[in-house]
Amino acid sequence: MTDPLTVLRPWEAPEVTSWGRLPMNAVDRRPGALSLDGEWRFWLLPAPQAAADGVPWSALHVPGAWTMQDTDDRPQYTNVTMPFGAFPPHAPAADPTGVHERDLDVPAEWAGRRIVLQVGAAESVLLVHVDGRPVGLSKDSHLAAEFDLTEVVRPGERSVLRLTVVKWSDASHIEDQDHWWHGGITRSVLLYATDPLHLADVTVRARRSGELRVDCAVRDRGGALPDGWYVSADLDGELLAQDAGFDRANAEDDRVSDFLGEARVRTVVPGVRTWNAEQPELYGLTVRLHRADGTVADTSYHRVGFRDVEIAGRDLLVNGERVFVRGINRHDFHPLTGRTVSYADMRADLVLLKRFGFNAVRTAHYPNDPAFYDLADELGLYVVDEADIESHDHAHEIADDPRYLNAFVDRVSRMVLRDKNHPSVIIWSLGNESDYGANHDAAAGWVRRHDPTRPLQYEGAAKRGWADPDVASDIACPMYAPLAECVAHALSGEQTKPLIQCEYSHAMGNSNGTLADHWAAIESTPGLQGGFIWEFWDHGILQRVSDGRPVGRAGAGLYDNGVAAPGHRWAYGGDFGEAAHDGAFVADGMVFPDRTPKPALYEHRELAAPVRIRCFRHEGIVLANHQHFRGFDWLTATWELALADGRTLTGPAELPELCPGESAAVPLPFEVPADGGEAWLTLRVTTAGDQAWAPAGTEVCAPQIRLRAPGPAPAAVPGGPGVEVDGEGLLLHPLLAAAPTLSLWRAPTDNDELGGIAPRWRAWGLDSLVRKVVSVRRAHDRVTVLAEYAGTTGVVRHRQEFTAAEGGIRVEESAELPDGFDDVARVGSVFETVAGPELLEWFGQGPWESYPDRAAGAPVGHHSLPVDELFTPYLRPQESGGRHGVRRFTLSAPDATGLAVELDEPRQVSVSRYRAEDLTAAAHHDELVPRAGCVVHIDAAHRGLGTASCGPDTFPSYLVAPGVHRWSWTLRTL
Repeated sequence: MTDPLTVLRPWEAPEVTSWGRLPMNAVDRRPGALSLDGEWRFWLLPAPQAAADGVPWSALHVPGAWTMQDTDDRPQYTNVTMPFGAFPPHAPAADPTGVHERDLDVPAEWAGRRIVLQVGAAESVLLVHVDGRPVGLSKDSHLAAEFDLTEVVRPGERSVLRLTVVKWSDASHIEDQDHWWHGGITRSVLLYATDPLHLADVTVRARRSGELRVDCAVRDRGGALPDGWYVSADLDGELLAQDAGFDRANAEDDRVSDFLGEARVRTVVPGVRTWNAEQPELYGLTVRLHRADGTVADTSYHRVGFRDVEIAGRDLLVNGERVFVRGINRHDFHPLTGRTVSYADMRADLVLLKRFGFNAVRTAHYPNDPAFYDLADELGLYVVDEADIESHDHAHEIADDPRYLNAFVDRVSRMVLRDKNHPSVIIWSLGNESDYGANHDAAAGWVRRHDPTRPLQYEGAAKRGWADPDVASDIACPMYAPLAECVAHALSGEQTKPLIQCEYSHAMGNSNGTLADHWAAIESTPGLQGGFIWEFWDHGILQRVSDGRPVGRAGAGLYDNGVAAPGHRWAYGGDFGEAAHDGAFVADGMVFPDRTPKPALYEHRELAAPVRIRCFRHEGIVLANHQHFRGFDWLTATWELALADGRTLTGPAELPELCPGESAAVPLPFEVPADGGEAWLTLRVTTAGDQAWAPAGTEVCAPQIRLRAPGPAPAAVPGGPGVEVDGEGLLLHPLLAAAPTLSLWRAPTDNDELGGIAPRWRAWGLDSLVRKVVSVRRAHDRVTVLAEYAGTTGVVRHRQEFTAAEGGIRVEESAELPDGFDDVARVGSVFETVAGPELLEWFGQGPWESYPDRAAGAPVGHHSLPVDELFTPYLRPQESGGRHGVRRFTLSAPDATGLAVELDEPRQVSVSRYRAEDLTAAAHHDELVPRAGCVVHIDAAHRGLGTASCGPDTFPSYLVAPGVHRWSWTLRTL
């Protein structure tokens, strides 16, 4: 056997996708396999053909990227642009190459058996040698490669296994996937043995009718199949049937040869329990391959879910039901190990998604570890399984490049062959952001022939025309399409396919504005069926500030609640000294790097609530079941009534028996007190018993309805101490370190910066307004201050009227924005307290952060949090910690002293240890120094968040317009 390393440059040959690699199949060999994970000897060479003479071995943990294990080759993040300049299919001359080596002791009892090496994933080219002999080569960084070692190892003896991984290759050009670039072996390495007569593949098709078909492919390593073999199968321990298989004599077609046997088991399961994301019913299927004497040569175990997926008109159906796809995109990621993710971590990811109302995952942008699909089957998640193809930087050239044809078909087909038996996989995806060309059509043709039971999608094809029947996508799956365009398409009469966005609502920093507006449209517009939020993770890598290196596996415990420990930070693009990078664009998830939920997750949870309050009628509260397959028997609930006077009443709730889609009125649980003031009724819904993804008592949702609107605000009662201002008309108060002034600026969010909004604000001078006092007038217990705030292109006139009121000071304000200031961040007051206040208590929306266009997940009530917990530590410091719809609040010290603020109407309020300029100036949180007092913003109007870092901005209704804004508030001392 000739080593390809000596005859060509396989890392620059896209037509060479493998050599010596075994075909992909769906037989799980993990049970009973010998794990080769652990410490390996390691060399890091500067290029594939560099000499290793004199290079000392170091130790490296496998699985694990060397870029995360204290080598000089560190992670690099780019989104679109390749990290090297070579044009496809070429790789750069400086090409880090990792040589992994270990001793291999093959068990003596494996004598006479077939011995196979499985490398779970390697980036990006893998070369295998045993005792210096070449065994094989593989590309495709996110699927396992298997190699037959039977002829090169001796059971009971020791061999030396060498795995050489070349980082950059022709394959890198189709793995340009908006992620950290790594190098190494990133999934487990296994060694297993089978009988020479073995199951080469098993295909399971289980229909919701109970029809079960199991197709088995059988091979013998010795060549010709022996006579008399047969296959049997049982389901949950009950024997189904057995099949003697085909041979040359009774072959139905010439696909069957002496070297490949096929057997089929067919049955119908009566009273079958179907699988869906709400009730993921699974059966245990065991397939056995028997020799002629009845002894078992091989066994394959599968968990089977009976379900159908189909497209009817413009609807995607699961078991005949049109389901809403509440999805998210997920990369394999861990802040200490990069792409290497343990079973426990994957389970924690999916459990969290289930708890926050997600029912679907797109494996962006490559097939995941096999354990992911096992978990999705078990927990109940619909999966869009995506092939390991993205050629973002050179998409147009590669889509039709025949040199990459084999790679496209190879990657798509291997994904399908491995994952075809998982009920969770409902859609195949041809990849991401790779334009559209003949290579895609070739891969799609293979999929349609091999697996006609699932639809296929590809955004690059769908964008040629959402209704085009002649492209390789059964689903219109646009990316960040404006909501108005989606609705217009659904109402146009031209729609022919389900419209399910493959990416929408980009979650970078303080984001996910208008998510509620999207779901209101989706749920009310036939033809719209959901989408996948981008994305699950902020991909911050834990980094030591002192030397700029990744902490690696030893960093556990150095982070908590989204915050890195002192001396450490969450690194993003550029933090490892790389010249080419895309900054914090890698931090665009719904959770922080340690899986702490961001506030936007609570928004999604409420929008996906299985129980909804539709309205309040005289006969009671109308509840609705918004599930697709399940009743309310798995839920329990409690009523909570929040009254404006500070009281909160609670009581048990009895959920009605409702089928999916049904609604019913239930009696009002409380007699609402006759005295005035707002009244808000919340239904806190929790799991009644343990679920696979949540213990009993886990909150599922908290729908809310207002029972009574607020009455007129009480008039301020004159009296109390007089009002004092200084010569500049600034309020003097013993609890204020800085007087209330006008604020039009916020520390730009990622959406503000990348969406081009913050540059406009800076051009207008909103970050550096110059205050000029026009007049200060005093009249008895009232002081009126007129001031002008000058930017570079306009002047804002600001009026403050301070009036002594009983127990405090009434502040009435107005600000007149010129026409040129047609989209500012906020209009409101900002002041600072003296040191001391540590606790914020408020009546309004909460307890988590909320903003005008992201407030559906924060119910109105009485809330309380320490000031230091109000701040949200987005990886790049920015505007955060706001609370929407606040009616009143108090800021108190441990000795109960402090201040209270009463607002004229529900307002946006934030309390923080940081000024906006502190956040604006910092790139990471280790650069921030909290102030002793509190920085308080009271906003008459606050701009929505939108998702403009990658997608549509907020809607016009959430913008702050020019003209006159008025607001008032009363400041009192506790």
